[in-house]
Amino acid sequence: MPGIDPSVISHSLCVDLMFKLVSQKRRSFNNERYEAIATEINKLLEAGFIRNLDYNEWLSNVVLVKKKDRRWRMCVDFTDLNKACPKDSFPLPRIDQLVDATSGHELLSFMDAYSGYNQIRMNEDDEAKTAFITDRGVYCYRVMPFGLKNAGATYQRLVNRIFASEIGRTMEVYVDDMLTKSVTAEGHVPNLRNTFRLLRQYQMRLNPMKCAFGVSSGKFLGFMVHQRGIEANPDKIRAVIELQPPRKAKDIQRLNGMIVALSRFISKLTDRCLPFFKALKHKGDFCWTPECQAAFEDLKTYLQQPPMLAKPATGETLFLYLAFSEAAVSSVLIKEEGSIQRAIYYVSKSMTEPETRYPEVEKLALSLIVASRKLRPYFQSHPIVVLTNQPLRQVLQKPELAGRLIKWAMEISEFDIQFRPRTSVKGQAVADFIAEHSNPEVFNLSTGHVHQWEMFVDGSSNRHGSGAGIIIVTPEGTLTQAALRFDFRATNNVAEYEALVTGLKIILNMGAEYVTVYSDSQLIVNQVNQDYQVRDPEMIRYLKQVRSLMSRFIRCDLIRISREHNSQADALAKLASTSDMKLPRTITVFRLPSSNLSEDHQIGVLIPEPVGDSWMTPIMNYLRDGTLPEDKGTAQRVRRQAPRYLIINGLLFRRGFSLPYLRCVSPPQTEQILQEVHSGSCGSHSAGKNLGHRITRQGYYWPTLFKESKAYSESCDRCQRTSPIPRLPAETLTPMSSPWPFARIGVDIIGPLPRGTADKRYAVVAIDYFTKWVEAEALKHITEANTTNFIKHSVIFRFGVPHTLVADHGTQFDNHKLRKVCSDYNINLKFASPSHPQSNGQVEAVNKTIKTLLKRKLQARKGCWVEKLPEVLWAIRTTPHSATGETPFSLAFETEAVIPTETNIPTRRVSAYTPSDNETELRACLEELEERRDLARIRTAHHQQQIAKYHDKRVRIRRFNPGDLVLKKILPSTKSTSSGSLGDKWEGPYIVDSVSMKGAYKLKREDGTPLKNPWNADHLKKYYP
Repeated sequence: MPGIDPSVISHSLCVDLMFKLVSQKRRSFNNERYEAIATEINKLLEAGFIRNLDYNEWLSNVVLVKKKDRRWRMCVDFTDLNKACPKDSFPLPRIDQLVDATSGHELLSFMDAYSGYNQIRMNEDDEAKTAFITDRGVYCYRVMPFGLKNAGATYQRLVNRIFASEIGRTMEVYVDDMLTKSVTAEGHVPNLRNTFRLLRQYQMRLNPMKCAFGVSSGKFLGFMVHQRGIEANPDKIRAVIELQPPRKAKDIQRLNGMIVALSRFISKLTDRCLPFFKALKHKGDFCWTPECQAAFEDLKTYLQQPPMLAKPATGETLFLYLAFSEAAVSSVLIKEEGSIQRAIYYVSKSMTEPETRYPEVEKLALSLIVASRKLRPYFQSHPIVVLTNQPLRQVLQKPELAGRLIKWAMEISEFDIQFRPRTSVKGQAVADFIAEHSNPEVFNLSTGHVHQWEMFVDGSSNRHGSGAGIIIVTPEGTLTQAALRFDFRATNNVAEYEALVTGLKIILNMGAEYVTVYSDSQLIVNQVNQDYQVRDPEMIRYLKQVRSLMSRFIRCDLIRISREHNSQADALAKLASTSDMKLPRTITVFRLPSSNLSEDHQIGVLIPEPVGDSWMTPIMNYLRDGTLPEDKGTAQRVRRQAPRYLIINGLLFRRGFSLPYLRCVSPPQTEQILQEVHSGSCGSHSAGKNLGHRITRQGYYWPTLFKESKAYSESCDRCQRTSPIPRLPAETLTPMSSPWPFARIGVDIIGPLPRGTADKRYAVVAIDYFTKWVEAEALKHITEANTTNFIKHSVIFRFGVPHTLVADHGTQFDNHKLRKVCSDYNINLKFASPSHPQSNGQVEAVNKTIKTLLKRKLQARKGCWVEKLPEVLWAIRTTPHSATGETPFSLAFETEAVIPTETNIPTRRVSAYTPSDNETELRACLEELEERRDLARIRTAHHQQQIAKYHDKRVRIRRFNPGDLVLKKILPSTKSTSSGSLGDKWEGPYIVDSVSMKGAYKLKREDGTPLKNPWNADHLKKYYP
C-alpha cells in the first residue's frame, strides 16, 4: 500500500523531555496469544508497517483484544509514551453538526479508509519512540499506529487538507469515516467522481468491505441518517432492550453509558433515569429497587418507538419548549413543518442540590440556560422562539433581581431569542414532552415585600359616544385617575377591552410588575381567564393583545368585581363618553384617536410624543411593546441587547458590572456630562479611559462612552498644554555617515570653562565624521570672526574643503561671515534642530570625551586646561575608536603616529628605522589604505546598526503630516519665571508646514508666519482642537 506522501503529512511525537524514558518489562502470554502475535508481526513486516529495532529508548508491550469474529487484534500499550506527549489541540468536528448536515439528502455513499492510520508515515526521527517488545524481538512502527495520543488529530488534519474544497458541500468527514452526499440522485455520480479524484491524487485507499455507495440511508457516527431525518442506531436500541436487569453497580454504569449514546432521542432523559442514578449513589450493598425496575421497563417501552428527529434548514426559526421537575430540567428544540412540530434535539440535566431549591421560575430559566449551552451551535445560527406561558422575559429583566439571573441574562444576550405564549402542540413527539408546572410559587421572586399595584377599569358606550375610565393605585397608595374619550365608534365590549388594554399599557410604563386588575365585565374577564370561548374575530385580536401585555408582568391577575365596587371607574368612563371636551373638569379627559388594534394607535397625553430618535429608541420600543425595527440585522441586535436594559419610571437603565443600574443618556446630554465630569467644579481632567470609568461610576452610560471620553480628554486644551513631556524618542535613529575622510565636519562650542591662560573660557571643536579626527581651539570670546577663522585655518586650510559642515543654530555659526565662507568654498552648511543635540551627535560625543579627559588630567589648577587641551587632542587622535576600530591618525595619514613612549622605550619600528626601509613601508601602507578605510566604513556601519537597534527599542513613533496642528515643548530658556513649576509645558498650536528631514519639521504660526528653524519630533506633540 503506497500510503500518503510524507511531504503532505507525517506524524510527529512532541515528547516532553521533562518526562523520564520508560522501558516496559516484557509481558508473558499463553501459546494461543503468542501465535496470534507472531501472525500479526509477519503481516506488519510484509506490509512494511514495522521494522526491527536494534536500540530503543521508549519500549511498550503489546496487548491482545478479541474482535467480534473471535479473532485476536494486536495493539500496543503506549500509555507511558502518551503521558509524555502534550495534547494536539487540532479540533475534531462536532458529531451533531455532521449528522445534521448529512440528513435530508436523497443519496449517500459511506466510505472507510483501509487501515486508515497506517496510511500516514511516522516522522523518521520518532519511529524509534514507538518501539514495542514481543517474544521475537523489538520492533518499531514506520507508519502511524493506533493507540497514539494525537493520531486522531493528525488524521483529521490530513482529511481536512485533502477534502477542503468538498467538506460541507458534497462531503462530511470525521477522522477515517467519510461520506459523500447529494440532494438529488442525478448529482451523486459527479460528487463521487470528485471524491475519487481526490483519493487517487493523495493515494488514499478505501476498505471495500466497509463502503456502501449510492444508498438512501445508513449508519454514520452512531446515527441512522436518511432523507426524512435522523434516527437512533437500531443496534444501540436493541442492546438496551435486550439487556437484563443490572445485578451490580457496574451493570448500571454500563446501562448509563448506553443511554447517554441515545440521549438526543430520549425525552425527559434525566427524569426517566433518576432511579438508576440514585442506585449508584446508594452506599453499601447494591440495591435494584422496584422503582428502578419500573423505570427500566418504561425506558425499554419508550425505545421501542423512538422519535425521528428533524434537520433544521439554514436560518430557519426554531422553537424551544422548557420543563422542570423536582430533580431535573429538560427542554426540546423543535421545528415546524406545516402543521406538524418535529423534534430536533432533546436536552436534560439533573439539578445539583442547591439548584433544587431555586424558585420555580428560576428553574425554568435554568432550563433555558442549559439548552443554550448544550445547543449553542443551533442558538448561534437560528432565531430561537421560547414557547412559555410564564413571564421568563420579565424575570430576566427584573431590576430587583441580581446574581445568577443577571449572569444568565448576560449569557443569552448574544443569541436571537424571543419569548411567546405557548400554543397548541402539533406533534406526538412534542406532546410527550413534559409541560411546565403552573404553581403560584413561580411568581414569588422577591425575598422581600412585593410591590402590589391595583387597577380598576371600565368602558362605556352610548348614543353620545364611547370612552373608558382607569384608576391606578400604586403600592404607596397614590391614586391616579384618567378618563379616555374615543374618537371612533365602539360597542360596550370593545370599550371594555380598550379600557383594559390602555390601562395595561399605562401601568406597564409606570414600572409595575405585580398587578391586580379589577373589571365589572363578566364577558371580558371570563374570556381572558379562558372560561369563555371567543369566536368574534375582533374580540380574538383584543384577547391576544391583552394576553401579550399581561405576560410582560411578573404577575398580573384579572378579577371580576360587581359594578357597585367599580363605581369610580364607571363614573370616569361615563364622564369621558358624554363629555364634549369643552367644559373644564377636575379630572383630565384624554383623547384616544384610534383603536388599540390600529397600527398608528397612540394616546395623546399619556404616551408622550418622541422628541427625536436616539440609540435608546429601538430598545425602549422593544421593552415596552415588543416592537422591533424593520431591518432584520438591527432587529436581531436589539433582541440580543435588550436583556441588558430595563425601564424604570419611563427612563432606560442598563445593568452594569460595577454598579447595579446605569442611566442611559442621549447625545445632547453626553456633552454636558463629559464637560462636568472632566473639567467641572469636581472635575479632575481625567484621561480617556479613566474619564469613561469615572462617568460609569457616577451612574451614566451610552454606547460610545469610552470612545467619546478619549476624544474629549484628548481635545481638552488645558490637558494638552500641561501634559507630561514624553521621555521616549519619537523617531527611529538616523545614522550620520561620511563617504570619505574630511567630507563631513561637525563643529560645536564647549564652555564656559574655568578661566585659563589669556582669560580663555571656551573651546571650539571640530570632528571628521569618517576618521573621527578632532580639532579644537581655546577662545576668550565666542564671536563670528573666531569661529569662522577656526574653520578656515584648522579645517579648510589643513584638510581641504569639506562637502558638508554641521553646526548648531547659535549666532556664532549661523551668521553672515560663515555663510559667505561656505558659499565661497561651495560647502553645504547644515544646522541641527534646536535643543536636539542628537542631530550633531558626533561632535556632542567628542565634547564629552574632551571634558572627561581634561578632568582627569587637571588637578587643583583647573585654569591649566588651555595648556592640556593639545595633549587631550593628541590622546584622542592616537586612540583606536570603538566605531572604526582604527585610530583617527592612521585613517587620516595612512600610518600610526609615533608616541613619546616609543622614543623612551624603542619599539621595533623605531629601533630598526632606516630612511630607505621607512619609504618602502610607507608606500606599502598607502597600498593598504583603501582597504583599511573600507573595513573601517563597514565597522562603523555595524556599530551604528547596533546603536540604532538599542535606541529603536525605546522609540514611540510620533509623526506628523503637513497641515497638522502641533504643540511645541517650552524650552527652559523661554519658560516664564513667574509661573515656576505650575507653568505650561507646551506652547502653540503651530501648523506643520513641511517635513524638513526624517523626524524634523518646519512649522508656522496660525497666522502663517514661519518659524526660523525646523524642530525635531521629540519636541512636538499633536494638538487636538
